[in-house]
Amino acid sequence: MKVTCTGRRVSLKPSFVEKAETKLAKLDKFFDEEVQAQVTVTVEKAHQTVEITVRSAGLTVRAEKAADRMEDALDDAVELLTRRVVKNRKRLGDRLTKAAELEWQTEPEVEDAFDVIREKRFAVKPCTTEDAILQMNLLGHSFFLYRSVENDQIQVVYRRADGGYGVLIPLN
Repeated sequence: MKVTCTGRRVSLKPSFVEKAETKLAKLDKFFDEEVQAQVTVTVEKAHQTVEITVRSAGLTVRAEKAADRMEDALDDAVELLTRRVVKNRKRLGDRLTKAAELEWQTEPEVEDAFDVIREKRFAVKPCTTEDAILQMNLLGHSFFLYRSVENDQIQVVYRRADGGYGVLIPLN
């Protein structure tokens, strides 16, 4: 696994980078050899956030955790990432290379304004609704945009408040 560590508002110590590489190496058994992991550490006044994004042949898994110390946040993020992969391992099966590639980052909500804070462009690959739900769960997001293999339309799958899933399908 190729691990890239980046610090925002902080210089990362070599010991932290080594710890991140060691912890993420344990995930090698779930992915092929061309897997890449991006570890981003952001230091803020009250806490330190570690975001880990693992990309492997069209599959993206993401985890983000915050703590007082970056080492604790790293431990928590790796644990969350491992739980997501293990929980969905049976569903992934041979689909590790078939899943759609997409990464969304949550942006803070701006009250009393509808200003577009960020635009993101990405390739939407065809997949089934089940694959889209799996990818959404692996990313830890509440929705996922994909192109349906059944009708070649852009659709959105989302997590409902009752714990179920919904699909938004355009009329035309």
